[in-house]
Amino acid sequence: MLGQQTDSAFPSASTREDFVRNLAAVRARIAAACARVGRAPDEVRLLPVSKTVDEARIRLAYDAGCRELGENKVQEAMQKWEAMSDLDGVRWSVIGHLQTNKARHVARFASEFQALDSLHVAEALDRRLQHEGRSLDVFVQINTSGEASKYGLAPEQAAAFIQALPAYTSLRVRGLMTLAALSADQSRVRDCFVLLRSLRAQLQQDAPHGVDLHELSMGMSGDFEVAIEEGATVVRVGQAIFGARNTPDKFYWPDASPSSDETV
Repeated sequence: MLGQQTDSAFPSASTREDFVRNLAAVRARIAAACARVGRAPDEVRLLPVSKTVDEARIRLAYDAGCRELGENKVQEAMQKWEAMSDLDGVRWSVIGHLQTNKARHVARFASEFQALDSLHVAEALDRRLQHEGRSLDVFVQINTSGEASKYGLAPEQAAAFIQALPAYTSLRVRGLMTLAALSADQSRVRDCFVLLRSLRAQLQQDAPHGVDLHELSMGMSGDFEVAIEEGATVVRVGQAIFGARNTPDKFYWPDASPSSDETV
């Protein structure tokens, strides 16, 4: 089933060996999906999503090779960043909706922000990043499913939004991000990924100088293979690496309907 899996499909990883096994299994699935469409596996970056995962288990994942970690909630991500500052080479990616009053935190520690859909947030991030003397990779989030429970720009809003981004010089635009429809219908899920890829192709024709739209962040634990088949360059995988979560995704997307428990 796409978009949603049973807990038994994602057993909890509690040892370094568990993480080594789960990471290898996910990478094998990435390679197989790439092979089906004639892509090289190194074209796809795996972003492990560690939301709700405690420090001890994240350290085990680090020992197993994780050097990138994705988090939805800024406060949770910042606490983990501070607690694990002794770990060399960790790159923190904020992948959830951001309010302007939290931009100062993201500007301090994040290497990447994947959910940019507001010029107010772009302005707040840019101002704080300049204060910190840092820059930040960003992805523009697009709502490809049309679901009211999801954040992101409507596809028809993307062109004007992209044209405005060069004004924010501390933001390095890397590509587009989306959350597919929560559906067991593979064609509906695939349509979301096809739409993002097609939109990227349109936007690249008139992209302003300095805006790089090469990357497509799409696909999670329940649908990342379909996303890869449709051109994903980043897949955000949590439960297939760390195990099933007890906290539903409506905790991370408060405006989402009670049924919108998507599988990251």
